[in-house]
Amino acid sequence: MPTYTYSARAINGELKNATIDAPSREEAVAQLRKQRLNVLKIDEATKKKKSGKVPMRDIVIFTRQFSTMINAGLPLVQALDILANQSENQSLKDVTKAVVFDVESGNTVADALRKHPNAFTELYVNMVAAGEAGGILDTILMRLAVFMEKNDALVRKVKGAMIYPGVIMSVAAIAITVLLVFVIPVFENMFASVNMALPLPTRIVIGASRFLKLYWWAVGAGLFGLFYLFKNYYATSGGKLTIDKLMLKAPILGDVLRKSAVSRFTRTLGTLISSGVSILEGLEITAKTAGNRVIQDAIMESRASIAGGETISAPLKKSAVFPPMVISMIAVGEQTGGLDEMLTKIADFYDEEVDAAVSGLLAMMEPLMIVFLGVVVGGMVVAMYLPIFDMVNAAG
Repeated sequence: MPTYTYSARAINGELKNATIDAPSREEAVAQLRKQRLNVLKIDEATKKKKSGKVPMRDIVIFTRQFSTMINAGLPLVQALDILANQSENQSLKDVTKAVVFDVESGNTVADALRKHPNAFTELYVNMVAAGEAGGILDTILMRLAVFMEKNDALVRKVKGAMIYPGVIMSVAAIAITVLLVFVIPVFENMFASVNMALPLPTRIVIGASRFLKLYWWAVGAGLFGLFYLFKNYYATSGGKLTIDKLMLKAPILGDVLRKSAVSRFTRTLGTLISSGVSILEGLEITAKTAGNRVIQDAIMESRASIAGGETISAPLKKSAVFPPMVISMIAVGEQTGGLDEMLTKIADFYDEEVDAAVSGLLAMMEPLMIVFLGVVVGGMVVAMYLPIFDMVNAAG
């Protein structure tokens, strides 16, 4: 039986928003009238989808268009209704329709958005709430769109830097597996037919080939087990902290992760503070979106410091994660009362630093990966040709 979401007013004037099950829309209206309710709006409830995750790009476009329409003087409900009708993403269309219903029912836009965490983050909702409270929703929405675009670009850069070595290692693993399973046995049979003593490197490669052919299931199970153990360990509080510390200390990748974390922290906090969100609430939201447990702990310590009447910069310095320049600039921003502007300047600077760090990482990884492939694959090939060289020398 279909479920209908309705908004109705009772005889005493009280507004009621709820759902009702009925065979049809007309039957639902009839049931509500029997309850002496004046139906204002009734729609069939949208079936919730399990996925429901809306791509960042669609949210950015939605936010920019929403800001433009509000700035042009369109009423909230009309603007949201237009966005719902023109959205090409079905998940976002369904979410926007639900938001329209909630806003028409008397909820604020922020409260309506808060019901859809798969589409709108806590940061997004809090900034919208601040924009509504300050009467500058259009400005806040445009600021949000710019923030999300820059943050998304930053995430893509870091992911790109981490994906590259992973792809190269995967190709290397496939190449080595093909050699061991299909190529090396051909050489082994050839050497067995001439019954000659084999050099040590050749015997090691042939032994690896035999092991992989006999116990491939054990190798697969072992790799899966290691991945499962790592995933479970990383899911624990202590495990996440340990691994995130190691990631930040990694020789090349750590520099990229550290700079991207600084950029994300400063841009997020600066955007929140400049939008009217309180600094305590801003730090809490920023900590949740940090992406690294070490950074998150440092931010939460800063929040506790602020709550106790201290400064933000002292706990950040203590964490030994943030560069001295960042600490000094934040301290100056606190003293001058221009913390949001200072944080934005730091974020702009570190965006460029991340670009340089990612370029440096990729430039260094390419020759390292080529050398690795050359040594491993080339070493296996040379090991197989050593007996052939011995045979040629013996024949000569």
